[in-house]
Amino acid sequence: MSRNAPQLGGSDSSKAGTTRRYQTDRIKATSDEQIVQRALTGDAEAFGEIVTRWERRIFALAFGMLGREEDARDATQETFLAAFRNLRAFRGDAKVSSWLHRIAINQCITRQRRAKVRSESTLETEEEKRPASFAAPLRYSPARVVEGIERTAAVRKAVNSLPMDLRQVVVMKEFEELTFQEISDALDLPLSTVKSRLYTALRQLQMRLQKFSNEAV
Repeated sequence: MSRNAPQLGGSDSSKAGTTRRYQTDRIKATSDEQIVQRALTGDAEAFGEIVTRWERRIFALAFGMLGREEDARDATQETFLAAFRNLRAFRGDAKVSSWLHRIAINQCITRQRRAKVRSESTLETEEEKRPASFAAPLRYSPARVVEGIERTAAVRKAVNSLPMDLRQVVVMKEFEELTFQEISDALDLPLSTVKSRLYTALRQLQMRLQKFSNEAV
């Protein structure tokens, strides 16, 4: 065979890589709403794509509201189970992301009501439980690392001490970095109410952090 003859076909690994890239690009180019429609028409893998896209964000929201990794993990699982069971109830008048956030918030509120009153122990952060998980640059002294952990713990404690209606807005805006409109859609609240709650929450946070700072002196 001539040395310059073109090769017909490619290796199996090359084909597999091309297929995976194509599938990844297709998923990225597909909107959440289109994926939901695929799920409704019987695509068994479609809803899994929704979970893959939003699992981290929903977990972060749940953790911000509940303050415990185990509770947040359970709430995240329940959120997607509830979404799957009620997939046909999705009307499309809001984004899938807003719909999922609304379900997650309801799951968190339900868990809070079941627990009634959280003890101070629930305000412990994973950083306090596992301080070794922090990877601090060598230029930071142990004292500065401890100070950073304490500051993080103070913020978490302050956020968890807020009333639920204020806490959820703070978590969604300041931690999840959602827009006011996205929060409004997720909570089914007017924009003015969302902004008012955030302003009130931030003022209360400032007062609580100042109180914690004074207590530490």
